[in-house]
Amino acid sequence: MKILLVFYEADCRLFKRVNRHFDKKCLNLFFRSITHIGGARFTIAAVLALILFSSDKLRLTALSSGLALSFSHLPVHLIKKKYPRQRPYIILENTKCPANPLRDHSFPSGHTTAVFSVIIPFVLLMPALSYSLFPLAVLVGISRVYLGLHYPTDVLAGGILGTASGILSYSFIL
Repeated sequence: MKILLVFYEADCRLFKRVNRHFDKKCLNLFFRSITHIGGARFTIAAVLALILFSSDKLRLTALSSGLALSFSHLPVHLIKKKYPRQRPYIILENTKCPANPLRDHSFPSGHTTAVFSVIIPFVLLMPALSYSLFPLAVLVGISRVYLGLHYPTDVLAGGILGTASGILSYSFIL
């Protein structure tokens, strides 16, 4: 049990190191914008646009991304119900967060799961895309911590879950 406490304390320290910069105007604008790339509107719209306006292998990859996005959110929902971890802005003192923050549970990060589940099939199809898509997905994850909405482990779990669903759906479709 002591090891879990040490792990949680390290998670909180890392969270505070990222979240303490919340008041910096340029970072605030950047992270408040980039976080939406992992949101439902953006991920669904991007996948649908690629399905509708691409062809051949790119369309199949977009279908794979859509499948990964759909299936990755079932475990996110179930895990949030089974392990109802409160968001850090509720638990940790002096956490900075935007007005009207999310009210559901924090583990795992749905935005991070979504962005990784969408990008992985494209990275598998065209590995050169990894140089731009991975940093983008990581920045979405960091934004969730920066905005006070997730612990780093929430983001890590979302990244793993999204990656696994992206790999599985790509393997299934292509």
